[in-house]
Amino acid sequence: MQDLPGRSERVLITGGAGFIGSHLAEALLQRGYAVTIIDDLSTGRFENIAHLVDRPRFSFAIDTITNEIVLDRLASECGTIFHLAAAVGVKLIVEHPVHTIQTNVSGTEAVLKAALRYRARVLLASTSEVYGKGHRVPFREDDEVVLGPTSRSRWAYAASKMLDEFLALAYHREYDLPVVLFRLFNTVGPRQVGRYGMVIPRFVEQALRGEQLTVYGDGQQTRCFMHVHDAVSGILALAASGQADGGVFNLGSEVEISILDLARQVLAAVNQEVLPAEQDPRLQLIPYDQAYIEGFDDMRRRVPDTTRMRQLTGWQPIYDLEKILQDVAADLRSQAHHAE
Repeated sequence: MQDLPGRSERVLITGGAGFIGSHLAEALLQRGYAVTIIDDLSTGRFENIAHLVDRPRFSFAIDTITNEIVLDRLASECGTIFHLAAAVGVKLIVEHPVHTIQTNVSGTEAVLKAALRYRARVLLASTSEVYGKGHRVPFREDDEVVLGPTSRSRWAYAASKMLDEFLALAYHREYDLPVVLFRLFNTVGPRQVGRYGMVIPRFVEQALRGEQLTVYGDGQQTRCFMHVHDAVSGILALAASGQADGGVFNLGSEVEISILDLARQVLAAVNQEVLPAEQDPRLQLIPYDQAYIEGFDDMRRRVPDTTRMRQLTGWQPIYDLEKILQDVAADLRSQAHHAE
C-alpha cells in the first residue's frame, strides 16, 4: 500500500472499537501507522481492541464523537480520519430511531467540522441502505433512490446516511475538504455480533447452540456478503488513492445468495446435515411484523456494482462465503470457550 495522503503518520478511527473499526486499526498498525480510536462503546466493544492497548503506536479515547473538546484534540493530531462511528443494525435502527438519526447526522457533522479545522482527510463509511427500495440491480453509485415513507422508522437509517453523504460532499465542494465516501454492503467476519440484527452471526450462534435458525420473511430475499478483511483492504485502497477525493464507491461482494440458502450453508459450515429447506425443521420462517414491527419494509435484492472501485484501485474481494462462515463459526466457538 502507498502511504496515506496527509501530513501525519497518525490516523484517527471513529467507531474504532467496533467490528470493522477494530480490524481497520489492526491493519493500519501492521502497516506502521500510529492509530488513535474514539468509541463510546454503545455498539463497539472494548474486547475488540484490548489486544492493541499495549502497542506503542496505539491510543484510544472512550467517548462520543459529539464531545467537541475531545474530538478536536484527537483530530488536531491526525492527517486522516476514518469515520466509521454510526448506529448499526436493523434491529437497533427500528427500535431506537432517535438515537440513529442523532448519532449519524450530528456525529458526522462534528467530524467534518473538526477535519476542516485541521485540513484532515476524511474517509466516511456509508451503507448500501442508501439505495432504499431501488429495483435496478446491481446498484450503481449514481442510481436514483426511492425510500419508504417517514412513518416507517426502517428508513431513518438510510435517510440519515444519505444526509451524511450530502454533507460530506458539500464540505468537499464548498471548502475543498478532501473527502472519500464508501458504501459498505453486508460485511461479515470475526467480532461481529448478532444482537443488532446481523444475520450471519445470528444464524451461526443459533446453529452452534442447536436452535432453530430464524429466517425473517419468506427467505427468498437475497444479499451479497463480504469478509471484513476484504472491506478493510478496500478502505485502505481508497485511502492510498490520490484520485478518490470527492468520490462515492461501492464496497461489497457481487455474489448473491438467498437468506434461506444462506441458512442451509450455515448448517453445513457447523457440520450439520443439510436437508431440503421445505423439509428442514431447523429452519423457522418468521414474518417481518413479528421480527421487527408492523409494516416493516425490506429490499428483495441488494447487489453492488463495484466497477468504479475496481477501475480506480484494482480492488476486488478474495474471500468467499465458505471462508466467511468458517471464520465466524471459529470466532464464536472461541468466545463461547473463553466464557466457560
